[in-house]
Amino acid sequence: MGELFRVFHCYRSLLSMQALVIRSTGTTYTVLRDDGTIVEAHIKGNMRLKGIRTTNPVAVGDRVEVAEQTDGTYWLTRIEPRRNYIIRRATNLSKEAHILAANIDQTALIVTLHHPITSTVFIDRFLATAEAYSVPAILIFNKIDLLSEEETEQLLSLRRLYESLGYPTIALSALQPATRDVLLPLLSDKTTLLSGNSGVGKSTLLNTIFGKQLTRTGDVSAAHDKGMHTTTFSEMYALPSGGWLIDTPGIKGFGSVEMQKEEVSHYFREIFAIGRNCRFGNCLHTGEPGCAVVKAVENGQIAFSRFDSYLSLLGDTDENKYR
Repeated sequence: MGELFRVFHCYRSLLSMQALVIRSTGTTYTVLRDDGTIVEAHIKGNMRLKGIRTTNPVAVGDRVEVAEQTDGTYWLTRIEPRRNYIIRRATNLSKEAHILAANIDQTALIVTLHHPITSTVFIDRFLATAEAYSVPAILIFNKIDLLSEEETEQLLSLRRLYESLGYPTIALSALQPATRDVLLPLLSDKTTLLSGNSGVGKSTLLNTIFGKQLTRTGDVSAAHDKGMHTTTFSEMYALPSGGWLIDTPGIKGFGSVEMQKEEVSHYFREIFAIGRNCRFGNCLHTGEPGCAVVKAVENGQIAFSRFDSYLSLLGDTDENKYR
């Protein structure tokens, strides 16, 4: 019996191999096996990671074990522990989460101030989530060739704000070939998640970086100033200089997940730093006596837009809502 088990175990090992998930459609997964081959794999309906309730148990960037079946199909049999991930609430009023990507070195949020307009609340929610999972974040302001004089002033103001907080910012036009030379040094040898609202130009940016048509680009609705989805699933692209870029579908909102109200201020760098001077150690900065944060907002030491975003996230934890 022991010999039979040993033979079975060896046979199974021959059929199983470690792999990287490079594409997810929600029903099938494209994986790059460690031998360099790419195969399509499926998962069993009950596969879940303990402690995380998500709409997608397997995410792009996951390291997995994939096993070939006797009929030639492939199944994911194991998800390796994640180094980190970026997660958001899945849908309006949903208690479930959606993992955008796993095991990443940095994330780049694509922001536009014109057609469509990316709100500062969206930016700050994204940055707070990256902060919560210890993922370095870069802000890329796209479509600067479309900006009016007033919008250009707003761009300069936002860049000053976020750079003062330690977030690198870049301003560019994804349509310009020089964009490739600007971004490649920041992306090489790293796994980078690209994210942003629909219509901000993620797909155009990818096509420019790789110098060819990788993904389909779309127009922005004139009626609603919203992008129309062209990327419908997450996918990793290998950079010629080393590293990976992860493209994800455009998202309209960024709901918080796994944040307790006492922790939200920890993910706003300036609020956390100044909050140490509050009279009470458990101050939520919502009107408590001796609140150093509210005083800093009133005297301009903390940007009102950032404080507004903080209160918005705090509302998520209190009301269990999505915004």
